[in-house]
Amino acid sequence: MNRHAIFEKNSIVLTVGILVAVAIGGLVELVPNFYLKSTIEKVDGMRPYTPLELAGRDIYVREGCYLCHSQMVRTLRDEVERYGPYSLAAESMYDHPFQWGSKRTGPDLARVGGKYSDDWHVQHMNDPRSVSPASIMPGYPFLAKAVLDAESMTGHLKANAIVGVPYTDEMVAAAAADVMAQANPDAAEDLDGFEARYPNAVARDFDGNPEAVTELDALIAYLQMLGTLVDFKLYDGKADINLR
Repeated sequence: MNRHAIFEKNSIVLTVGILVAVAIGGLVELVPNFYLKSTIEKVDGMRPYTPLELAGRDIYVREGCYLCHSQMVRTLRDEVERYGPYSLAAESMYDHPFQWGSKRTGPDLARVGGKYSDDWHVQHMNDPRSVSPASIMPGYPFLAKAVLDAESMTGHLKANAIVGVPYTDEMVAAAAADVMAQANPDAAEDLDGFEARYPNAVARDFDGNPEAVTELDALIAYLQMLGTLVDFKLYDGKADINLR
């Protein structure tokens, strides 16, 4: 009955006991992963980001949007009712780093794609309180004036390919052209090629300024894609999908 007294009376023994318990628990969780080919179940519809979406994601990270907005809908009932279907692990398989977040000052954005019009996003980024009076988000009007460096996306795709994102040599070579094709499809030289490389990608002038491809174009393209790649009707009621 008093065998545990040795741990309660001796801090060194207690510390060693804690370390042993944590080590055993860690091994039980980690070792099986080394024998699995993949810990992420593939989901139909997922594809790498287009160069324009990837540029928008980089801007999203650069401006610290993830500090106030998470991109992870938990399996709790209130979250699903407010934000939509809970997040799947596969939705972040091409994220480096992922944008799950640790707090929410603003709403979760995992399902924001298609929820608002492009015009709404333009106005929101320019003056958040004009569309959401209670918002404490700062404005980002400079994004509409910052011309996107399309040529730099070649290097971004190469870097992502190194860490496992399945960008092909063809995708890398066409990165700059694909940026322009998605943001200005009417002037695209190879729109069919872009659509073949990135199925179901939306191509249009996102910021309402056809004269230039801006950082605002990229950011809105990224936001409008979030949560739209997976047909969640196929997974309703299924419990075997890996969660985050």
